[in-house]
Amino acid sequence: MPLDSALKAASLCLAGLLPLQALAVQAQTQQETKAVTQASTNSGISDGPYLFLNPKAEIADWICEGEHKQTRVNQGQLSRPEHCGQLPEPSLNPQAKEVLADSYQGVDKIVALSDVHGQYEVLLQLLRRNKIIDQNDNWAFGKGHMVMTGDMFDRGPQVNEVLWFMYKLDKQAKAAGGQLHLLMGNHEQMVMRGDLRYVNDKYQTASKLLDRSYEALYGQDSELGQWLRSKHTIVKINDTLFLHGGISQEWVDRGLTLARANSLYRENIDKSKAELKQDELLNFLFFGNGPTWYRGYFKPDFDTQELANILDYFKVKRIVVGHTSQTRVLGLFDNRVIAIDSSIKKGLSGELLLIEKDQLIRGQYDGNQTPL
Repeated sequence: MPLDSALKAASLCLAGLLPLQALAVQAQTQQETKAVTQASTNSGISDGPYLFLNPKAEIADWICEGEHKQTRVNQGQLSRPEHCGQLPEPSLNPQAKEVLADSYQGVDKIVALSDVHGQYEVLLQLLRRNKIIDQNDNWAFGKGHMVMTGDMFDRGPQVNEVLWFMYKLDKQAKAAGGQLHLLMGNHEQMVMRGDLRYVNDKYQTASKLLDRSYEALYGQDSELGQWLRSKHTIVKINDTLFLHGGISQEWVDRGLTLARANSLYRENIDKSKAELKQDELLNFLFFGNGPTWYRGYFKPDFDTQELANILDYFKVKRIVVGHTSQTRVLGLFDNRVIAIDSSIKKGLSGELLLIEKDQLIRGQYDGNQTPL
């Protein structure tokens, strides 16, 4: 081959290799940037504790500034490792997983709120200012009953803090002669069956560091998972019904009872969406017009005769629901329906409902209390 032809061929070959080399360098740079970003993201995350029963609750798992650490449970007390922020240090409650009654009479005072969605600091401020807890975040509501009508999971960055805090209040309330009613909402149900569309990114990272799927962090072999699975979806206290979404006419037509529905929820909460859809009754309970998804009260064409039928069916004066977001605690239909999803999920403020001697009171974020 003549020299000029050889030089031309070599030049073409080199020209072809340069773009490939540039692409390789670009890909490597992107990979390194991603790794640095991931490491930076991980380093800022602290989460936990997670307690798995294998078969006993002996070791607690923590994420401390992006590193997986473990501590031994000492006589039912969990203690966080060093450099692990202010993560909860709960005491285990042997009675936490007992299934409670679903109907109560003679309760002097009730407080209800909903849809906290991982906004732990807002929750604490709201409860402190309304004197439900004291300045040390301990139960201060005496023999009163507190109802959380679901949706502690998803969206916000401190779901685990909320859960362990409610776990603590569960024990403290009972010791004071009161009661905590932690009701399951649609987001608890979604997480249990692996629908993770609304999980905060922090928990996706924690899940990878712990080498467990997010739903498995609250599985049947975990302390929090067993505690949650013992809870009701609907409770009746005095003349008020509490739940997440609402009761539709379809419930009345089916002739369902609280006991049967709550039992079915507990027994089937781990089933997949496809499995639930195959059973006509479970399809109703877990979706559509069922108690954790229903929004009918807030539609302009809602028939108030349906509401009258529902109230008569349960022999109550009112229904208290979350799920459908408002800017405040709101009474509808002459306070026969009370909406308590006050948009705590936004992380800015919130409200709660107080019922004392049949008086309905808005507990506002600044602690001011006004008649509903």
